[in-house]
Amino acid sequence: MGTHASDAMHDKQPVITEPSPQTPIAAQLPDNLRCIRDRVGHSADIIIRESSFAALGKPMAVVYTDGLVDVTVINDFIMRTLLTASAPLDGDQDPIAVVAATMLAVGEISVLTNMEQVFDHVLSGDAAIFIGGSTSALSAGTKGWKDRGVSETSVETVVRGPREAFSESIRTNTALIRRKIKDPNLWLESFKIGDVTKTDVAMMYLRGVAKDSLVAEARSRLLKIKIDGIFESSNIEEMIQDQQLTIFPTLYNSERPDVIAMELTKGKIAILVDGTPFVLVAPALFATFLKASEDYYHRFDISTLLRILRYAGFVVALSAPSLYVAITTFHQEMIPTQLLISLSAQREGIPFPAFVEALIMEGTFEVLREAALRMPRSIGSALSFVGTLVIGQAAVEAGIISAAMVIVVAITAICSFVFPSYDLSNAIRILRFPLMALAASFGLIGIFIGTLLIIMHLNSLQSFGIPYLSPFAPLELAKQKDAFLRLPFRKLFNRIRVMKDRA
Repeated sequence: MGTHASDAMHDKQPVITEPSPQTPIAAQLPDNLRCIRDRVGHSADIIIRESSFAALGKPMAVVYTDGLVDVTVINDFIMRTLLTASAPLDGDQDPIAVVAATMLAVGEISVLTNMEQVFDHVLSGDAAIFIGGSTSALSAGTKGWKDRGVSETSVETVVRGPREAFSESIRTNTALIRRKIKDPNLWLESFKIGDVTKTDVAMMYLRGVAKDSLVAEARSRLLKIKIDGIFESSNIEEMIQDQQLTIFPTLYNSERPDVIAMELTKGKIAILVDGTPFVLVAPALFATFLKASEDYYHRFDISTLLRILRYAGFVVALSAPSLYVAITTFHQEMIPTQLLISLSAQREGIPFPAFVEALIMEGTFEVLREAALRMPRSIGSALSFVGTLVIGQAAVEAGIISAAMVIVVAITAICSFVFPSYDLSNAIRILRFPLMALAASFGLIGIFIGTLLIIMHLNSLQSFGIPYLSPFAPLELAKQKDAFLRLPFRKLFNRIRVMKDRA
């Protein structure tokens, strides 16, 4: 009985037919407003202000989303103008066209012809204006939501150089780039990606510097994206990169306007996504991830030294634990006698082989690092340092881990932090474990095999059609001036001037 009653109540519920987004704008104002209310489910944040258009005495309505608009602009430059306008209109004229041409003191104005356009503009922060008797509507740029604003970068910190960082507003980010590059050849193309989120995505490049084929390829990949939602630039990155089955990043990202501007002058493309402060750069090569913006703000000799340290840190962070495991397990003859005696004394009573020691310490450090990232900032740094020291010291005193292993893991961890790119650091963290397994199984031969496989994989990667290891493989001598070394600044950034002279 209860089931039949429930079915009867369900049958009595009204069935709401959802209007199609392609519905044309009707001449009758109530029909348009009813379509909007039904489409958004009578949501309270979709504001509809109905009034009368003074110039014709016809009904009108202004529709906008509360929280996404600057209410002052709507009140002072739209509502007040339309309510007090007294200029007579010719009966043959479309009131929407006249309002757009002569009455509104708003920067961005466009004419809308169907409800899909209305929803796109209203839900993006614009105001839609309807006037009875017109089969079109007007969109006025009224975006004015609260954002974080321009603040200091918290990820890519520098000792010398600009401090400003991108915010979550795509329009703020494009403005920051244009402040760096005041050239009319800096072009911007806009996209809306995501069937549900309709996220604003922008592609910026320097015309005449970026290759036309690169621009066309980037545009094509963005247009091919079919997905419900985009929430961060990493979502775009996964869908437009050349190879999916790789742990190495093939697109660079940065939250610094100066870095993006510098990459644009090199002929690369920047992809900005609304809602995230991280901007993508394509193509991105392996050498790009070992460069820091500060390299171009110091003298070339200091910058060259820092780059050499980063490459050395890359080798140590990748191979130090596996080398320790291989040498102490298979190749003790390579260790000096006094050091071998010291290591043997330390390992006396240790119940685990070197490989298990390394796994325990590396796994513990990774857990501590992840915990420090998720903890509140006030205690996160204390957890990482104190936890590592306490656990390491306790493990040595308990005879579970040797002191030499703690030193190796500590050096490895320090070297993993010298990379300017966090994405490259993640790849190294993953590769350490299979290299340790190969070292425990085959000694130095296993390390050589693992290293060879890594190099072969890197050599097979591409970023938008460009070899990932360029300019090292294939070797390009002309581009070595800003690869492993860094020549004086005047010899680096002269390509734009040369190309313009040839044009």
